[in-house]
This record gives sequence, C-alpha cells and structure tokens, in this order.
Amino acid sequence: MSSKIVLIGAGSATFGFNVLGDIFKSKVLPGSTLVLHDINAARLGQVESITQRYIQAHNLPYKLEATTSREKALKNADFCIISIEVGNRFELWEQDWRIPQQYGNRQVYGENGGPGGLFHSLRIIPPILDICKDIQRICPQAHVFNLSNPMSRICLAVNRKYPGLSFTGLCHEIATLPEILSNMLGVPFAELETKSGGLNHFTILLKATYKASGKDAYPDIREKAAAYLETLPELTDWLRETHKQTDIPATFKGRRWSDRWLIKAILEHFGYLPITVDSHFGEYIQWAQGVVDHKGIIDFYNWYKDWSFTHTPEIRPEGTEGTERVIPIIEGILTDSQHEELAVNVMNDGFIENLTSDIVVEVPAIISKQGVQGVKLGKFPKGIVGLFNNQVAAHDLTVEAALAGSRELALQALLVDPQVDSLRGAEQMLDTILDLQKPYLGYIR
Repeated sequence: MSSKIVLIGAGSATFGFNVLGDIFKSKVLPGSTLVLHDINAARLGQVESITQRYIQAHNLPYKLEATTSREKALKNADFCIISIEVGNRFELWEQDWRIPQQYGNRQVYGENGGPGGLFHSLRIIPPILDICKDIQRICPQAHVFNLSNPMSRICLAVNRKYPGLSFTGLCHEIATLPEILSNMLGVPFAELETKSGGLNHFTILLKATYKASGKDAYPDIREKAAAYLETLPELTDWLRETHKQTDIPATFKGRRWSDRWLIKAILEHFGYLPITVDSHFGEYIQWAQGVVDHKGIIDFYNWYKDWSFTHTPEIRPEGTEGTERVIPIIEGILTDSQHEELAVNVMNDGFIENLTSDIVVEVPAIISKQGVQGVKLGKFPKGIVGLFNNQVAAHDLTVEAALAGSRELALQALLVDPQVDSLRGAEQMLDTILDLQKPYLGYIR
C-alpha cells in the first residue's frame, strides 16, 4: 500500500536504519515514499546515501527522499515517526544524572524520572512541540509516533498542546517481556495471555495466564522469578547474542546488563513483576538508591556510550525483529488488522481506572484503520498504583513549566518529585542546570 512515511530525526543512523530495516521487510509497505528529515544536513546525507544504495542493490520498490525542510518533508504525510535529541546527548545526560547527585539527590539514573527526567524533558519538549505544530498545520490527518524520551512527559505535553493530533508514544522496552516470560516459565510466549501497564519505563506485568488451560501463571512467576533472574546473562554474552558483537572488551567479563536486585524487591514487596530488566524502573522510586545494582548501571551506561560512538550502523531487516513496533502498527492501520500491541503510550482514558485521566499511561492497544486504541485494564493493586500516583504531580508540573517557560513551575516539579528531599538542593541543582544548559533552557525564566 502506497503511503508517505516521514522519519524525523533520520540523521541518527541507529534510529533511521532500525526503522528502515523494519520497513524493507514489510509485505504491506512496498510502493511507499520514505522521507528522511533532519536538521543536520551532513548526517542526513550519509543516511540517505547508504539507504539509496541499499534500495538499489536489493531492487526495492520504494521512493526515497531526504530534506532538511520540515515543510517539504511533511507535505501530504500519512505517518510521522519522531526520534530526536538535542545537543550533545551524552554530555547533557551526564549533567542530568550527576549534578543532582552533587547536590545530595539520590537518583540512580538521569534519563526519564527524578530531577534528570525533568531537565531532559525541559530540553526536548519545545522542539517536539514545534514539530507537532507543523504537523497540525501541514498534515493534520497524519498518524504521529514518538520514540523519544522522556516518553510520558513528552506525550503529555503534546496531548495538552495539540489534543487533536493522532499521537502515540512507543518504547521498545516491552520487547524484553516475551523472552523473559518464556524462559522463566518454560513455555512459548504465544501460549501465554498477558496484560501489562503503568507508566513508560515504570510498567508491571498485571496478568498472565496459560491460554490452553486458563490457569493463572502468576503463582509460577512468583515461584520461579528469583532463580531465573540469577541466570540472566552477563553483559558480554548478551552483546554477542543480541547485538551480534564479537569485538567486546575483556573488561566486560563479569558485568551484568540487568538489575536483578530491584526487580526482586518490587516482586517481593509489591507482588508484581516489572516488565524490564534494566534500571529505568528505579528512576521513579525514592528508595531505589539502596537497592539497585549501581555497578551494573555504570557498566551498561559506559558500554552504551562507547557503542554509540564506535559501532557501524547498517540496515539489517533480518535482524531488527520489529522491536520498535512502529512499522507493525503502521501496517495494522493500513490493513485494519485488529491486532493487539503489548504496549503503547496514550492519555489515560479510563485504561487504568484508579489513576488520574490527566497522565499518559503505557497499556496494550488494538490497532485498526481508526488508529491506536488503548485497552482498559481496570483497577491496579493499591501499592502499584500508589507508586504511579507519586509521579502524577511531577509530570503535570514538568509539562506546565515547559509550556509556560517558568522557573518557578520547574522548581515546583522538583519539589513534588518523590526523589527530591531538599529545598536548598533543588534550588541549587536547578540553577546550575539552567546555567550549564542555557542554549537549550534559556526559555525557562
């Protein structure tokens, strides 16, 4: 089916090539026009050149365009996929992470939750709102998918500013769940019926049943999880198996890519399994600092930073496996597939009953020609929804601070965050970040 698909931020070869790999193995999308858009002309040109050669070498029926003009890119677009960052990603990430710690904050990471999540959001929300402003003006009928973090706060900002857009957030983190459950329970994931939900990077497995018998699988999960978590691979093995890397530094031996301790703590004390094996979950919890695997966090971050600068991106349709899920969703909209996706990020339209509607939630969804429709999960256990509710005010005030350009609201967003326990520390870290990141946060006054 011929469609116009726009990749916004396509100069990031990893994002662009991953999505292109999924497109090129599609049986639905041949004949489509693919538009690569980025503000960095040099990087965009590199991705365009590699992609054009790939299309020609494989005789693929796609029309490829590349442009730094958003106006041109968006004209008559059917689907827009956004994956952007601003500035020097790792330099700014490390500021988000380490500066709050310098002022006594105990955040375990700095990307999505806690003070780091606020600062990251304040940088990236304005350019994404600018993109969405143009989408609403030029191609308001387009389905828009966001892959950028901090997912929940970005999606909330867009829904408040442009509530008429068909806007969905997608995160590949849910892709770890099938492997975890099938290996833990010793059955193919296709034999399980599951429902997961929560906030992005803060989601739990709510229900799991064996399809054949209808039996609840959670007693088996609770019994087997601790032993299974001990078998999760070392970082070295995971890189070989998942990323097909062979040139792995010897110093990686013995390092872990998972946070078993945090997962065990949530499962033991709240009774539910986080759907991830990394440390993002701990970004939202004030007591996580005393539980998480700090060495694992540092090891994984250092590997990811090194890998981002040294790996050679390539288009590999046989290896992408649709982990971003955006292309299967586009296919489902075009074919009216009525299939269920494991996780999307949308406004809470009663999907989690005992959580406010004024927040973005991560829930399953049915995909049809109408677009993406979340699945209602009912009421969550009180302890779990209590963790989610701790984030509501922080997300709300983050978005209001970004929309108003207000330092006072940004400070309030810090002071209502469960990760923050010092007024003086909050004021100092905010002023330090506003000064260091003035090129991106100068609008906050």
